[in-house]
Amino acid sequence: MIKVSHLTRQFPGCTAVDDVSFEVGRGEIVGFLGPNGAGKTTTMRILACYLPATGGAVSVAGYDVFRESIEVRKRIGYMPENVPLYPEMRVDEYLNYRAQLKGVPSRKRQSRVDEVKDLCGLKEVGRRIIGQLSKGFRQRVGLAESMVHDPDLLILDEPTIGLDPNQIRQVRELIKGLASRHTILISTHILPEVEMTCQRVLIIHRGRIVASDTTEQLRNMMMGGARIVVEIRGPRDEVLQQLQSLSGAQRVAVSGEGEWGCYTLECAKEADLRADIFGLAAARGWALRELRLEKKSLEDIFVSLTRDDPEGAAP
Repeated sequence: MIKVSHLTRQFPGCTAVDDVSFEVGRGEIVGFLGPNGAGKTTTMRILACYLPATGGAVSVAGYDVFRESIEVRKRIGYMPENVPLYPEMRVDEYLNYRAQLKGVPSRKRQSRVDEVKDLCGLKEVGRRIIGQLSKGFRQRVGLAESMVHDPDLLILDEPTIGLDPNQIRQVRELIKGLASRHTILISTHILPEVEMTCQRVLIIHRGRIVASDTTEQLRNMMMGGARIVVEIRGPRDEVLQQLQSLSGAQRVAVSGEGEWGCYTLECAKEADLRADIFGLAAARGWALRELRLEKKSLEDIFVSLTRDDPEGAAP
């Protein structure tokens, strides 16, 4: 659906996008992440034909973004971070107007507007003036507008900004449900939403793609060896000694006060010692209150790849 090859965009004094290449397949939901100023919004605006590129090649649904922009625009729904709405218009009036501008046939226009209103939870505010709506409802109007012409590709820049937790959950389920009919490229700073919604993640930093994979694969890549946390009631010195003697345990740290000790084991790569620890506790008669494999979150991965100190440099 999307093919980007050696894309570059320069502004006076800086290079916002620097030799970026990636692909997004039909029906995928892909999270496009990066710190402020990393180049993600510039890249999305180029994909949506709002900005020209300095160099490289971009195609959407087989059409060249630079030479066949009219065909590309027909197949894209773009929702920018700050949704440009007409505050003096009513919701129904605005959606019908935008559907007409996007070439939706008159015989299908009203049914299409009704469908996106239903999807975005706007049925009860169709007669309301947009300027009198809350921030959350204005975001929903922007999302409905981006879908009104039933595009192949949705590009969503911070679609849940300003929404309350219930509304965020509704939009998340809506986006996941749209994947059967649309390819979706979504940019957001709410990283747990990306983990729950997206099948794959692209991370851009200083204008370059520094990671492209599923969240699980990125987690495995960044994790190195496994980290196991176990809480045991038993003689602290003996527990520590026995855990250190396990094959594959590289380092063991202990914390906590009183009779319960919390032990953190840094293990060799691919080593999962949870079964060994459970067997050891059962054999020794130690009480076991917690035993878990600790995984890096997408936030940990994001920070590791995009912070600017030498230790956090991307591999």
